[in-house]
Amino acid sequence: MLGIVAGVIVLAVIGVVILVNVVGNATSKARSLADEFTNLVVTGQSEQAYDNYLSQPLKDELDKQSFVDGIASLELDNSCKPNYNSVSVNSENGNNKANLAGTLQCDGKTIDLQYVFEGTNELKMSSIRLRP
Repeated sequence: MLGIVAGVIVLAVIGVVILVNVVGNATSKARSLADEFTNLVVTGQSEQAYDNYLSQPLKDELDKQSFVDGIASLELDNSCKPNYNSVSVNSENGNNKANLAGTLQCDGKTIDLQYVFEGTNELKMSSIRLRP
């Protein structure tokens, strides 16, 4: 009896460790994706950010020139660093979704940011908000 209880406890601990690693890994991937995207827009590579990170439905809503002009109007520079207050990742029926919210801290200004990435295999940005 004691062996069975010990076995159940070991399996429960292993399950929790696996779950924490999977969620932690997904959260880490979401942060990395957001950092890569943010780095491109901060360094003036908005066209590349648009091409590589935005989902097709978002591109259908927001043409490239409007995106580039919108980013340019924020007057971002190398001082801008993301600070994520909230990162949540979930998976439903094979569709993965990552929500990131926080601020972009720049010298002399703070910009609110919110990114949503979605996808089955590869996550693409499905929603973006950058507001001073």
